[in-house]
Amino acid sequence: MPVGDGSWVTVDVYGEPDAPGLVVVPGGMSDAHAWRHVATAIHAWPSVTVVNRRGRTPSGPLTHAYSLRTEVEDLGAVLDEYPATRAVFGWSYGGSIALLAAGERPLRQVIAYEPVVRPFGRDALPDLRAAELASDWDATVDIVNRQVAGLDAAHVDALRADRHTWATLQRLSMPTHAELAALNTAPLPDEMARQAGRVDLIVGERNQGTPPYGTSFDDVRQYVPHADVHVLPGQGHMAHLEAPAELAHLLNALGTEAVTG
Repeated sequence: MPVGDGSWVTVDVYGEPDAPGLVVVPGGMSDAHAWRHVATAIHAWPSVTVVNRRGRTPSGPLTHAYSLRTEVEDLGAVLDEYPATRAVFGWSYGGSIALLAAGERPLRQVIAYEPVVRPFGRDALPDLRAAELASDWDATVDIVNRQVAGLDAAHVDALRADRHTWATLQRLSMPTHAELAALNTAPLPDEMARQAGRVDLIVGERNQGTPPYGTSFDDVRQYVPHADVHVLPGQGHMAHLEAPAELAHLLNALGTEAVTG
């Protein structure tokens, strides 16, 4: 579907497009395809629509005017296209987009898994910019994993050893600098998700209270004082890849609660 600045956004739809549904907003270095296992395990909503945010093939480019505002407007275009949406779920950067969108339009339910807020990853911006200018996507993936996510050398080496996974990460890393810069320069409201009927925030058990994701999660909570907080046992930031069934189970439970509560 067309969005602003001459770009466009595609979606993957599971179930009946016109049925009451859940819209999923992936975060950085992730695309709609990465969420297929979670989407197919969700049954609390008759349809699941996964956004392939701009900057990811086959969606369009970020464009020079890209900002966090761009992402919120893109999500708004998706919600206009699917008016039967009952809930929005966002992961990481996508969680922040969902929470901000719910501050501008009424939404029945917003769910966010480890959303991030500035100054998340700010120290890595100069190195990410240099890698982007050199089109060095190998360096970009390394910077994200080491400097932003804080993974140790053994973990990064194991990722690099899987050539298919590393190549996929390189492809998905191209918008990283622009997205992280947008996150760190965007003005924030006094309260996020003000127009949401219900807000659920999820943190992985392994990340509770620890940087970078657990501490950023705690920062986000200050902007969503009316949210309910849930912990996904045994998981970290990449639950959609490492434990899709467990994450889908929690989303199903939260969706059912919203309907019956």
